[in-house]
Amino acid sequence: IGTVAGGASYIGDLNQNDLFKISGITGGAFANYNFTPYVGVGLHYNYRNITANDNNEKNIDFKNRGINFDTDLHEISIIGEINFLDAFSPISRRRFTPYIFAGVGRVYFKSSATYPNFSSSNLRKERTEGQLQEYKPYAATIPYGAGVKYKLTNYFTLSSQIGYRTAFTDYLDDVSGYYTSYTAPSNPTGYGELGGQRGDLRKRDNYMFVSIGISYNFVSQKCFTF
Repeated sequence: IGTVAGGASYIGDLNQNDLFKISGITGGAFANYNFTPYVGVGLHYNYRNITANDNNEKNIDFKNRGINFDTDLHEISIIGEINFLDAFSPISRRRFTPYIFAGVGRVYFKSSATYPNFSSSNLRKERTEGQLQEYKPYAATIPYGAGVKYKLTNYFTLSSQIGYRTAFTDYLDDVSGYYTSYTAPSNPTGYGELGGQRGDLRKRDNYMFVSIGISYNFVSQKCFTF
């Protein structure tokens, strides 16, 4: 079992290209079971926060749009791991191994925004793009990434990882399609012409994290759990 902490970023309608623009925090806990020193699977819970504000951008089109958001993400996932080196069997003298991971997950998200004359703690309920129905506050995710592990003792392991999540929703930032009215920046729909493009029109938002962690290893002669 273990815990992780670090920073989070996202790629979406308010940040289209800068993958490593850290905008919030991440933290979580996990329980892993290793079938061999090389292959394992785990259950993970992670909290992440992502934010963006058009007013902080250099691009004049973004500044004119004037949208901001702050989103909390709660994610549960099942992740498989592959260690490249044997650092965990009783006979191994290695303490270090790189590893990769991938899996499936589910994320629950809630977005808020603050403007000079308006604020909302739940943008989904505002239907800012004129949706007939509120979009779902949850989505499937595909987690994948890579990292390194260092065995401090037979019981404690340090890790560092970078992970990426493809989310099957375009509303992590509450922005997706087109303007439904001519509005001012004090309104959560931003500033634009009726029917004009509001988002980047890509179908999915994505988020990324970098973190460090520590785990406690339940060592036995019959398994490689850590």
